[in-house]
Parts: sequence; C-alpha cells; structure tokens
Amino acid sequence: MRRCRAHGRRDAALRRMKRAAWIPLLFLVSFCAGSGGGQSQVSSLPGHGAISIAIVPNPIVAQPVGGNTYDFPFDVIVHETGGHPVNVTRVSADVTALGGVPIATESYDAAKINGLGYSTTIPANGELRYHFVPRKEVADERLFGGVSANLLVDGVDDTGTATSASTTVTVTR
Repeated sequence: MRRCRAHGRRDAALRRMKRAAWIPLLFLVSFCAGSGGGQSQVSSLPGHGAISIAIVPNPIVAQPVGGNTYDFPFDVIVHETGGHPVNVTRVSADVTALGGVPIATESYDAAKINGLGYSTTIPANGELRYHFVPRKEVADERLFGGVSANLLVDGVDDTGTATSASTTVTVTR
C-alpha cells in the first residue's frame, strides 16, 4: 500500500507539533525548579554540631565584567545551631538552567577557604561569613531567565559527626 503526499505532509506536521509540545514543558520545569529559592535543608543529629546557611543577596546578581564575562558576588553565612564547634570542610555550588541542566560547578575545600583568608572553624552557636566572587563566561544572556544554584556547606563537629546544610538560590542579571 502506497502513501500519498498528503500523508507525508501530515506526518511531518505531526512530528513538528510533537517537538513543539516540549517547549512549554521545558518552561514549566524551569519555573518549578527555580521557584524554591531560599528553601534551606539541614542534615544534623541531636546533641551534635549543626549548621544552617543563608545566601546574600538572594537572588545572586551577575555583574558584567566585559564581553560575555560576569562576576557573581555573594556571601555564604554559616550559623552553628547545635551548640558544638563545627569545622567547615567544603562549600560547593552546582548551577543549573532550564530546570536542571548543569552549566557550572564550583567547589571550595577547607584548604582553599583558608587560602582565601577565611576561618573554617565555627564556634558553638557562632557564625562565619564567606564572600565569593566567581567569574564565569555566559555564552547566551537568555540563560539568566532560568538559572538557579544549589549551595551546599559540609562540616564536621568536635565529636567527628558530619553535618551539612544546603539552599537553592536564583541567579539574575
């Protein structure tokens, strides 16, 4: 049985419609993934050190440096909330676009944090403030419409118990 040209045109149009149906879905996923800005998650055990974090500013505002290069200045404020000193072992950021497509990762271990002149020891019920200014190239400015970053701080208290806190922030221009 032979198909006529009309069927071929109809099949091609159907394929284009199926592909076009993905576009609103991508926008929906992007919107849902970016709407949790500022929601913090903490992992700790009772009777041990615990940390919570805040990111300032939220959203993180990209500062143009020149061409496609931007600085992304922000502060990570780490609070010890469990009543035990905590040593920060790592601060990391995973940056995603369009609801989860990875576009950048940045990680600072304790040695790198110390190298920047910051302490990694939070006293019991105290706080530390880290100022970071990663410089990145952004190939397409449209990415600023759906970019978010998951920031994670890992630490160990004075008893050797691990603790962590994370939060998601958006990134704008």
